[in-house]
Amino acid sequence: MSEAAEHPERRGSTVEDLLRELTPQVLGALVRRHGGFEDCEDAVQEAVLAAALQWPEQGVPDNPRGWLLTVASRRFIDQLRSDHARRERESANATEAVPEDVPDTDDTLVLLFLCCHPTLTPASQTALTLRAVGGLTTAQIARAFLVPEATMAARISRAKQRIKAAGASFTLPEGPEGSEREERLRVVLHVLYLIFNEGYTASSGRDLQRTDLAQEAIRLARSVRVQLPEDGEVTGLLALMLLTHARREARTTAAGDLVPLADQDRSRWDRGLIDEGLDLVKSALAGPALGPYQLQAAIAATHAAADTAAETDWSQVHALYLILERIAPNPMVTLNRAIALAETEGPQAGLDLLATLDDDARMTGHHRLLSVRAHLLERSGDTTAAHDHYRRAAKATASLAEQRYLESRARRLTAS
Repeated sequence: MSEAAEHPERRGSTVEDLLRELTPQVLGALVRRHGGFEDCEDAVQEAVLAAALQWPEQGVPDNPRGWLLTVASRRFIDQLRSDHARRERESANATEAVPEDVPDTDDTLVLLFLCCHPTLTPASQTALTLRAVGGLTTAQIARAFLVPEATMAARISRAKQRIKAAGASFTLPEGPEGSEREERLRVVLHVLYLIFNEGYTASSGRDLQRTDLAQEAIRLARSVRVQLPEDGEVTGLLALMLLTHARREARTTAAGDLVPLADQDRSRWDRGLIDEGLDLVKSALAGPALGPYQLQAAIAATHAAADTAAETDWSQVHALYLILERIAPNPMVTLNRAIALAETEGPQAGLDLLATLDDDARMTGHHRLLSVRAHLLERSGDTTAAHDHYRRAAKATASLAEQRYLESRARRLTAS
């Protein structure tokens, strides 16, 4: 079976897709051979640019990974030759043969660990991951997060300098389970989760979704699972992404307006992604321990298993959120549990649970809290308060698609 057939979200593979897949492999090989993450990354980006210009016209070479590594190695050696401060080392390195054989080692996971170094902020981890491992250009990343290219370039540059100053080595952290390696893996998974969430529901801008980011997060999660197939949380995260991404076509109207889960045409959900996601959930839950991504995947699987919104097993969804709230307390988990609780015990029970979040500084003025409260107030019959909360929620979000939806809900209450 072809890769495009096996992974539906990657149909229509292009040179750009191939370059994104090969970039971390080539960068890893170059860093392993020469060291110097920043110089190697610059050399690989030049090689990728050359490929992007040449391959569409001349055709993809028989060994595209070897082609990229050869060109990147030459660029790296040229950089050394131009640096007078390292002339002695240049002469030694410059005499090395340009590699013809490419090692089979895939260093994607090592690169992810490096890009998610604990000295970096989450924003820098995300940007550097998309640049070095995802193969996106600085301009593409800047557009995704709606910041000027110069701002993103500076953020990525600072991230590289911090890694260099920290003396980070190109190796996987060692130690017993529960030590640095496990902690760094949690950071890697969190960064991929953030990238996917930004793609699934863009935090700002005109469009509700950034499909390119969501697909990139899925691709990177697949890469991690190839190297850590027995890790339940890695499998759980990939399953969560696939089951969530399967809804993408049904989440908006032709005009780009948001369609809530309960109103979506489930025949438009991607059955291939759902089937794959459900199989992964079974695998993820078979292990001895449960983590937050496994539980969230199980919740997504419960929604995916229902042919209609009315058939959703809300008691199971609520029970899973209770467990998730216990092992990974988070106001967003409580907010989502309130939705499930309202489905099983009525809107007032959900409103009572939401009230416990009012003193949480992380949720003050958050559009999600306002919009969920508006929905439950509407269901309880308090349309005046619901209208007020829908309007406040619309003002609190930077997503134009969400704004349009929330304002339409408020207008509907005014008209009724």
